[in-house]
Amino acid sequence: MVMVKDLTELTLKDLWREVKDEEDWWGDINERTLHMVKLILESSLEEELLEELQASRYKRCRSRNGYRNGYYNRNLYTRFGLIKALRVPRAREKHGSKILPRYQRRQEEINRMIRDMFLAGVSTRRVGEVLTRIKGDNISAQTVSNIARSLDIEVERFHTRRLADIYQYLFFDGISLKVKGAGRVHKRQVLCAYGITCLGQRELINFRQATDESEAKWEAFLRDLYNRGVEGKHCRLNVTDGCPGLHKALDTVYPYVARQRCWVHKLRNVSNKLKKVDLEECMAGARLIYLAKHRKEAISNYKDWKLRWEALYPRAADCLGKDLDELLNFFDTPLAHRIKVRTTNVIERSFREVRRRTRPMSCFTNSQSVDRIIYGVISHLNHSWKDKPLYQFTQQT
Repeated sequence: MVMVKDLTELTLKDLWREVKDEEDWWGDINERTLHMVKLILESSLEEELLEELQASRYKRCRSRNGYRNGYYNRNLYTRFGLIKALRVPRAREKHGSKILPRYQRRQEEINRMIRDMFLAGVSTRRVGEVLTRIKGDNISAQTVSNIARSLDIEVERFHTRRLADIYQYLFFDGISLKVKGAGRVHKRQVLCAYGITCLGQRELINFRQATDESEAKWEAFLRDLYNRGVEGKHCRLNVTDGCPGLHKALDTVYPYVARQRCWVHKLRNVSNKLKKVDLEECMAGARLIYLAKHRKEAISNYKDWKLRWEALYPRAADCLGKDLDELLNFFDTPLAHRIKVRTTNVIERSFREVRRRTRPMSCFTNSQSVDRIIYGVISHLNHSWKDKPLYQFTQQT
């Protein structure tokens, strides 16, 4: 038998027992919210069917467009949680509800949330576990995969959309990823194009998978860009690394646009031909070439560097000297632009985000999954850059 204390005997501890903890309080709020949402949905579905049939229940009239056929129950996963046993009215003839489409078990907002979590790097199994704790319904890894496949339509639309010829600088590079094949794991190259518009906007324009970075693959990629609108009429520079296949393809598709070699890649190649004892001094002298104020000073710095190191390292001197003209093309651009266009660092930083997303995966299941992940990362980056133009490219120069 429970003993009831007199009011004068109650302690603070006794009073706190009557107060719900935070978890219970929010649990009650969530349960009431779900109940209200369920009532509103059921009422709205009744009104929708009434509007379509043009007659109330048991009413006889000439304007009737059909007859009711009872109810069925459906579970619906909403932003507020799982609504169980939602009563859905139905008609004898086929009735397509706009409020709750046929076979829908989740709000589109939930599907978008699942896609965003998947693209952010959460595994398919972990997505289901997290949403189970938050929303109270079990979502399997297979369901997450099926929802992720809905990105295929968006990927195809991205690859075929019309492009505007508004880029003053184009950057080209590739990234290597592993993909499972029928018998073994293959390496796939993802060819990417990054552009800076005349208004200073950054954009990852397109990407395509290829078996290698040969001239044929790069030319197909570039011609696709050209045919969709990027004709290069306003382009000052094409910035690349040292890929010979890419350079030949650029000579074919964009023969009248100057090409800028990446200084980072070139100095990395030069450093591989030096002894460790001379590495720091030699690289410091080489950096003075691109840090010059103008082309004439850069050439003078190169001659001084060559005079100092050619006898000791003829292969390093030849490596830098043979591409010097393409390395100095950035001096023809406005001063404020030079720091961005003398290397491919801007596109390399985008690849860093791709590698961060793909690091938990040893390899991709198929080529379609590669496209989904790359598209998701690119879409996120383009959206984040939309209202953040590069400062130095927006100035009057």
